[in-house]
Amino acid sequence: MLANFYQFACNWKFNANFAGKIKIIRNLLVMPLIRFIKNSLFIAVYLLLIISGLYACASIGNPSGGDYDVKPPQFTASKPARDAIEFKGNKIEIQFDEFISIEKPSEKVIITPPQQKSPVIRAVGRKITVELKDSLIPNTTYTFDFTDAIVDNNEKNPIEGFSFAFSTGAILDSLIISGILLNAENLEPMPNVMIGLHVNREDSAFTSLPFMRTSQTNDRGMFWIRNVAPGAYRIFALTDMNRNFKFDQPGEAIAFCDSLIVPSFEPAIRMDTIWKDSLTVDTIREIQYTRFTPDDVKLFLFREEFEPQYFSKIERPDEKRFILHFNSEKALPPDLHLTENNPENDRFIREFSPDRKSITYWISDSLVYKRDTLRMEVTYCVDDSLNQLITRVDTLQAIFRKREVSSKDKEAKIDFLGVEITPSGMMNVYDTLKITFSEPLPALDIPAICFQQKVDTLWEDRDFPLIRDSLNPRLYYVFKNWPYGQEYQVKIDSAAIYSIYNKWNNSVETKLKTPDEEEYGHLYVIIEGNEGPGWGQLLDGSDKIVKESALYDGELIFENIKPGKYYLRYIDDVNGNGKWDAGNYAEKRQSESVYYYHSFFEIRKFSEFEQNWNIKEFPFEKQKPLEITKNKPVEKKPKRNEQNANQRNSNSTRTSSMSGMPRL
Repeated sequence: MLANFYQFACNWKFNANFAGKIKIIRNLLVMPLIRFIKNSLFIAVYLLLIISGLYACASIGNPSGGDYDVKPPQFTASKPARDAIEFKGNKIEIQFDEFISIEKPSEKVIITPPQQKSPVIRAVGRKITVELKDSLIPNTTYTFDFTDAIVDNNEKNPIEGFSFAFSTGAILDSLIISGILLNAENLEPMPNVMIGLHVNREDSAFTSLPFMRTSQTNDRGMFWIRNVAPGAYRIFALTDMNRNFKFDQPGEAIAFCDSLIVPSFEPAIRMDTIWKDSLTVDTIREIQYTRFTPDDVKLFLFREEFEPQYFSKIERPDEKRFILHFNSEKALPPDLHLTENNPENDRFIREFSPDRKSITYWISDSLVYKRDTLRMEVTYCVDDSLNQLITRVDTLQAIFRKREVSSKDKEAKIDFLGVEITPSGMMNVYDTLKITFSEPLPALDIPAICFQQKVDTLWEDRDFPLIRDSLNPRLYYVFKNWPYGQEYQVKIDSAAIYSIYNKWNNSVETKLKTPDEEEYGHLYVIIEGNEGPGWGQLLDGSDKIVKESALYDGELIFENIKPGKYYLRYIDDVNGNGKWDAGNYAEKRQSESVYYYHSFFEIRKFSEFEQNWNIKEFPFEKQKPLEITKNKPVEKKPKRNEQNANQRNSNSTRTSSMSGMPRL
């Protein structure tokens, strides 16, 4: 630059022409300056690109991993071959096209015929190995039903219904029996329940012999028993609590079919529709296949009405009472007397719990209830190992430790006799008025309870009969059909009622009102397909009972219903006892049939709705509305490995939080 400037000065001196001077300035000063600036900008941009690249390389983060893998592993090969015959070994190898793992093999893998010694099942890489620990039965087809236990190693996509079969003889049995298992009481599909076959037709086979072939229901209650030999079978369902493949415990739920099952097959055709788009059909093809029958077996699961009877515990919540708890209501109440008292002076008032399994004894003698410890001899019934009732005699103690109460607390609070009146406020026309006292009464002074009805603006006395509950001596009822749109009040003056312990009540006043007729709707359902006896149950959205109605002249009548959405269930009351009865295997008696109306009823204010219902119009498995079905079909979604997903989320969060920080 300096040399160029010196050259410019010399030329200026010897060239006086103005144009020449401009040319000299451009060539010697301006052009080199422009070239210098261009080179400097190029270097700056180049350095900026390098820094950006380094910054990108230093960023902490993980690749997204791409789309979810929704494809389950595929079977590729095995030793022995699938459906092999004349198998004599004790090890099986099954290979897949990707790395796999096996979830809960002891629970999910169903082996049939059952083995006494469980095999060892492992997943290593792309292979599953099965090491048999039990000897194989000659000339028998074995099936390993993996259900949904096999999943890929990363996304945990299961292979649905994968099974592996081989035969120890020259023939591989290939027939299939399929159907559905429903809860007998509410038609819920029952998942993960064992289904078994017996070739032995004796009734005792179910209780003394293990199943010959087994399967397990899926999440929709459906089952497939594969590789069945020709013949006639009896089929059962069993919640096998002790895993011995037979019904030998009263607490196990069961199902059985009244008729024999004879598996078979037939050629069949199904239609396959190919669509051009969502509205246009391209072609409809006939596809021939082999249909295995029966494929519509219906089993109804129930638990026999049995509860083992035994004494649970004794408690004494306060000095004036003690409670005996039992496991069931059979053969109650027990015989009881105090060992330190004259039996003639054992004066108790008994109160049963609503389920009749617990008994409260109110002690009326003050000399007795003031004791810290009560010793008593109790004679009651229990079930022995054969589930037969036997008599047992126990000596029990009921202990109560008194808490010291200061004189200040005694003066500050009066312990009144408690009185509870339900309902209060708004009362439905079908409600039962209940009055509950905190302690038993020697006798109820009915005139002490004042019932009044509002007429215009005045309260007029009414005479309502009070009835004491047969199980609870502290509870009284007023049974009455209450008129629409009326107001009532219940009043009890202070110290009007005394308990057996001379405790008196505080004053009580409760006002009640019934809705107008326009606030209710009515439903009338004519039942077809059953002449009774039976009854209907109106259900809410949680499958809980709202109202019940006995079948009368072929009709169910539900009146005074609050507006809302309701469902309907009908019970075929075969024995006419007014309740649903479970089945009994020893008596070869199925549970009483239950039916669901396939849709719902929308009840509106001041409306009447009539409906004819053929209870047998739909098959059992299609009756119960999905909205109130608890065991809904499980939606199959691809499952990403949780640990990897958490790591990706953690890295993503870290990258996001660091993106705004300056880099050194």
